[in-house]
Amino acid sequence: MLYVGVTNNLIRRVSEHKNGMNESFTKKFNINKLVYFEIFNYIDLAIAREKQIKRYSHDKKAALVNSKNPEWEELVL
Repeated sequence: MLYVGVTNNLIRRVSEHKNGMNESFTKKFNINKLVYFEIFNYIDLAIAREKQIKRYSHDKKAALVNSKNPEWEELVL
């Protein structure tokens, strides 16, 4: 399962997911491994990209990850 989200603090957000700090989709499905991210200077562009990726099929999301991280290694911040 792949999760797509937007944040203004990636380090904090990853920590929250890893520690199950929020009752959320990611906690319910134990999604806690960062394998891909993009950086934007403007929140409106980040939100537009998030919405675009959320419409992708699972295969297209996987291809996006594979394009930058073919081994799906956990990215360390």
